[in-house]
Amino acid sequence: MITTRTNRLDPSLIPEEQLAELARVFALPGQVALIDENGNRTHLPHALFEHFARIVRLMSEHKAIVMVPEDEAFTTQAAADYLGMSRQHLVDLLENGEIPHHKVGTHRRVAFKDLLAYERVRDDRRRNALDRLTDQVIASGKYFPEPNSEPQE
Repeated sequence: MITTRTNRLDPSLIPEEQLAELARVFALPGQVALIDENGNRTHLPHALFEHFARIVRLMSEHKAIVMVPEDEAFTTQAAADYLGMSRQHLVDLLENGEIPHHKVGTHRRVAFKDLLAYERVRDDRRRNALDRLTDQVIASGKYFPEPNSEPQE
């Protein structure tokens, strides 16, 4: 299990001027290249450039970054904290098969990628439910009341 201490990028460890310069460079359109001590030049692939640019921007805003691999195993408490729910509710979801998990001895573990997948499904369900509710309100004529109508009590 990875600890936050080893995966945390703390902006206070980089001089402010250096962060500002990196933020300026990563904000420019184009590519960034890495140059080693022998002068060998390697261009960053676009996908890495985008991630580095976001990391540098957030760090220049004094925000720490924590990197988590998708296959990282979370405890039930850490998974519940990530999803913003109680541990017991998360355990119920695990036991009902809504989120895959595995056991290490008697302890349940949840892969980060499975938390991300559940979060996407949950958010899609919420969005669809709100869309249906909005459609019902519009269909009932209550969403855009007549300008001269009296409010109902």
